[in-house]
Order: sequence, then structure tokens, then C-alpha cells
Amino acid sequence: MIKVAKFGGSSVADAEHFRKIRAIIEADSSRRFVVVSACGRRYKSDAKVTDLLYLVSAHVRYHVSCDDLLADIGQRYFDIADELGLNYPIREEFAAFAEKAKAGDLSTEELVSRGEYFTAQLMAEYLGLPFLDAADVVAFHHDGTLSMTRTQALIQERGIPGGFVMPGFYGATREGRIMLLDRGGGDISGSILAKCLDAALYENWTDVSGFLSADPGIVPHPQPISRITYSEMRELSYMGASVLHEEAVFPVMEAGIPIAVRNTNRPEDPGTIISDREDFVADEPIITGVTGKRNFVAVHILKDHMSNEVGIVRRVLSIFERYRVSIEHIPSGIDSFAVVVQGEDVKDSLWSIVADIKTEVQPDSIKVVDDLALISTVGRNMSGRPGISGSLFAALGQEGISIRMIAQGSDEINIIVGVRDEDFERAIRAIYSAFSDGDHLLELKDLKRAEAAAQPGVGI
Repeated sequence: MIKVAKFGGSSVADAEHFRKIRAIIEADSSRRFVVVSACGRRYKSDAKVTDLLYLVSAHVRYHVSCDDLLADIGQRYFDIADELGLNYPIREEFAAFAEKAKAGDLSTEELVSRGEYFTAQLMAEYLGLPFLDAADVVAFHHDGTLSMTRTQALIQERGIPGGFVMPGFYGATREGRIMLLDRGGGDISGSILAKCLDAALYENWTDVSGFLSADPGIVPHPQPISRITYSEMRELSYMGASVLHEEAVFPVMEAGIPIAVRNTNRPEDPGTIISDREDFVADEPIITGVTGKRNFVAVHILKDHMSNEVGIVRRVLSIFERYRVSIEHIPSGIDSFAVVVQGEDVKDSLWSIVADIKTEVQPDSIKVVDDLALISTVGRNMSGRPGISGSLFAALGQEGISIRMIAQGSDEINIIVGVRDEDFERAIRAIYSAFSDGDHLLELKDLKRAEAAAQPGVGI
């Protein structure tokens, strides 16, 4: 049995966290393949090594001294090596890297990737496992996209069967040019490795015990999520729940490999299992979670007899495409529809888009609604069950919160409502409370009991 264990930046922040990781690895002999991020924050006001390396790159580009930055970064690694008594020549290696960085001999990608590289070198020695450079096995095309076929072949060819430590976040082209994944791409690296090794489980170790059913900064003591499907996780991550990089799901989802999100600081906690199981269990909550994002914009278009006009929606969407704006939702009526986009995406082009719509589509009216927040209530157990949306809308109504938009995916695992930005947190609390008894989220068995009690002649 193979488990791939990926440790995020907060999990490799200092020597104490290295010790926690070794205890986790030694507790399970199937954990022999390890992926690490660059050192993260040690405390709230601390900086991530990756952020500091991006600053170094900017300083070099604008011919500003980066000596102090490089000294701070190097000291992070020196402290870890000294405290753990490691033999890796980190001072010599880092000094050589720093000279190349200051001379402008490194691309931004290669410079930034050294955060993961040095962390993995130290971790490999500490765990007693070989180091495998991601540049040798994670293959990129020249356009910056990942070559999964070649990556799989390289891992099979160059991977060490007994286990290894690999840095996350980067790979290379055939010519050796370092390329980066998206920020948070270490999660993707671990997922790729799990797929290529046909692992039984991909463990993502971080500083929280899995997913919570709501943001604890909004809902006090939200219930942990013990099990979630890939689809639910994608919905929650996209709409704001940032435990795991949402793109990390795809490689393991395609291979049918479950993900376990665990807490490095509390390894005894069960965490959250993400898998493709969609069966219904009576003691599972009706909803899986409530999350959301602020700062959306809706462009409302009204045109009489629009339903008889072929192509009007396509013409409007093509205008947004021209400005390279992604569409979030398109709620519609008989003679109207709205295009909902992220405010950040149209901050420089909104009124140009509106002008083009007026010219090319000639609507009877067009209205822009900004300060829109979208809240997504997610749960596989909501599908096909009457009364769920009614309870949700009633909860918002009782709080005096106006619903400005409603949308639902075709798989019925989410209900999205748009509210004013100012109502965002209040709306999340209202929805959560509608499906909670105060201590726990209501479960399917509670719903079934209520349905049975509502039947004629039952409970009288």
C-alpha cells in the first residue's frame, strides 16, 4: 500500500514542525513518498519563504539590493539545519544560489522554486529518504502546461521504489527550464505524484483538521466535515473554502484515489476524506457546507420578446469573451437575463462592455448591480429532497435579507444565492442555522423523521 504525504508551508515552517513530520512518517510504514512546500509562516506576522523569494526577484529586476532579504531567507534554513544537526551543506548551497540570484542569472521561476528545493533537501536527510528533484520528473510543455503523460513516464523511470522526498510547486521542460504551477501548486504536485504511483491514498497535511462546514470567523464553532465528494470539495473551494488547491483534485479524481486532509499539529484528528463515494448515510448532515465570496457584478439585460430572438445570449457572452472575462452565472427570465462576473475581472472594462452590449444587442434596458455577494450551500444529500431550498429562503427572509439572484447546478448539489455585500456574513449565519440544531448540523435521519411526522395520521 502506498500513501503520498504532502506537507504544506505551515507544516514545514521550522525545526519543530520537521520533528512533527518525522513522527507522522514513522507512525505509518506506507508513508514513504513525501512532497513538501517551501517554509511557511512560523507565526502570524511572519512571511512565507515563497513570498520573500518573489520579493528578491522584484528587487533584482529593479536593481535594488536584496542582501537583507536573502540573509533572512538563508537564516530560516540554517536554523532548521543547525537545530536538527543536519549535514546537508545548506550554507554553501544557499550562498551559491544567492550569488546567482543577485547577478540576475536565474529566471523568476527558478529563483522562486529554490524555496521548495532547499526545504526538500533538508527534509530528505532528516527523514532518511532519497531526494528526487521535481525538475527531473514533473514535465512541462513550453507553453507552461503540464505534460501528464511524460510526467508519469519519468516518475516510473526515475522514481525510487522505496520512497523519496520531492519538492512541490515546480517542474521543468525537456531543456531544463524551470516552470511553476499555480500558487498553492504543491497540492497539485502531491496529487500528480499520487496518480503516477497509483497510490491508495493522497494525504494533504496542513494546519487545520480538514474542511469545516463554514468559516469559523463567521459561524462560531462550525462542524468539521468528515466526508466529502470531489464535486462538493470543488464547489466549496471555488467559492472560498481554501484548505486545498481546487486543481489538486483532478489527477487523483481521475484515478479514483481518495484525499485525506489532515492536521500536522493534531495528527490524531480524523480530518476530512475526499472521495467519489456519493452514497447516502443516515447520520450524515443534510448540507455539507456553506461558503461564499464577495465582490461580484451582475449586468442585467432586458429586451421585450427576447425569448423569440435567436442568439441574443450568445452575442452578449461573446462581448464578455472579447474582454477575456469569465462568466460565473447566467440567471434568466422570459425577457431578461443577467451575466454575473467577478468584480475584479471587470474593474477596468465594465463600462466598455456595457457600451458594446448597447451597440451590438440594443436591449430595451441594461442595469449594472455591483456589491453583490454569492453564497453557496453545498451538499450531495440535498439532491432530490423537497423543502431544502424552501428552508434556505425562509431563513434569509426571517432575517430580512433580500435575495438578488438564485442559481443551482444541474447536479443539484449546490444552491447559490446572491445578496448584498453588507448582508454576506449575516446570510451565511442564517443559512447555517437553518440546517443546525445549535450544536450540530441536521442529519438525513432528522429530515426523514420530520417527513414521516408530516404524513397524514402520523404523530397524531
